Amino acid sequence: MNTVKCLVWDLDDTLWDGVVLEGDRPRPFTVAVETLRTLDRRGILHAVASRGHPRTSAAHLAHHGLAELFSAVEIGWGSKSDAVHRIARALGLALDAVAFVDNDPVERAEVAAVLHGVRCYRADQLGTLPDRPEFRPEFVTDEARQRRRLYRVERHRARAEQDFDGSTGEFLASLDLTMTVRRATEEDLARAHELTVRTHQLNTTGLTLDMAELRRLTASPDHEVLVAGLRDRFGSYGTIGLAVSELTGADSVLLLLLTSCRVLSRGAGAVLLDHVVQRAVRAGLRPTARFVSTPMNQIMLVTLRFAGFEIVERHDDRMVLALDPDRRRGTRPRHVRVVTEERAGQ
Repeated sequence: MNTVKCLVWDLDDTLWDGVVLEGDRPRPFTVAVETLRTLDRRGILHAVASRGHPRTSAAHLAHHGLAELFSAVEIGWGSKSDAVHRIARALGLALDAVAFVDNDPVERAEVAAVLHGVRCYRADQLGTLPDRPEFRPEFVTDEARQRRRLYRVERHRARAEQDFDGSTGEFLASLDLTMTVRRATEEDLARAHELTVRTHQLNTTGLTLDMAELRRLTASPDHEVLVAGLRDRFGSYGTIGLAVSELTGADSVLLLLLTSCRVLSRGAGAVLLDHVVQRAVRAGLRPTARFVSTPMNQIMLVTLRFAGFEIVERHDDRMVLALDPDRRRGTRPRHVRVVTEERAGQ
């Protein structure tokens, strides 16, 4: 079962005891606040999908010091399923990474019927959620503890993009995006493992690498494990990418390439792929890549093909692709500057 990345909350009679619209000043349930804060410390995001007047409900959240805990807020009179879907899209999450809690069985049934991947829970289950396996990430990294802050910065970026008077390309160029790529160290392994567990859409093979396997690969002279971080003028996105290659014979075989869904619109996957290709070419190796097709990761196949990789083997949903270095396409997005560990140390 996938770990929940975001819990979406109803408010009235779920987070607090009463209905704000009816003039009550309901106090939040103690168990609800405890669950909010416990899951937040584990790097699980929170969002709101609730009926009511947006300003009134938002003011009540702020009055109780809870507003900052929510990374997305949808308050209004539309369907809950539409609200949850907008939240997932805004946070860049797959629906099977989202959970929903509501005291009303009709609302839960509507969300479950429309959004099949979303797990739904009763309000009286709130106290037990932190003990359920889907709310217990295997590792809680420092980056996970900062996840809500990272998403808050992302909201500032989104507002800046809305207000920007120019094209999308011009906005991206204005961000001063810098990707730092380095060999993974022991300190990176927990985050690297977390990325393999959490990232499904932007993942070439779906490999889930545990700490022991990552440690073995980083120590192997026949493998290269790279991690990528990204930042812009607003701040850091954190560690957002992982590339694992096997150096065998005349080939550099990309076993796994993934980037966080949060940087989908920044073209980070294409940038990291281009960097991996350049490393292979400089070492005199032919860039090749494995790809395992899933219902969610077709964008990564497009990324490989757009970079010039051609399919040389296919077995059902598994492929091997290769790139002729002499026919390599200069398709990497140019709005991202890449800094390698060697250059960073100069």
